[in-house]
Amino acid sequence: MGSFSIWHWLIVLVIVLVLFGRGKVSEIMGDFGKGIKSFKQGMNEDEDEAKPAKSDAKPAQITSADPAPSASETTKSDQA
Repeated sequence: MGSFSIWHWLIVLVIVLVLFGRGKVSEIMGDFGKGIKSFKQGMNEDEDEAKPAKSDAKPAQITSADPAPSASETTKSDQA
């Protein structure tokens, strides 16, 4: 059996062109290409959502309202 010869493929091509016409076949292939492109974009969007978003904002600095006195300040206040 094996694969078909070139004559089989030519006959199939002629039958397809007669049934659908040249314009219809090109429309179908164009829609097929658009579908593949949309699928690839969807896959890329899924990958982008899976990655953590990097923020340009700097991390907030934590400052306390009453900082603890340093060692030199505590000795000065004890002496006075």
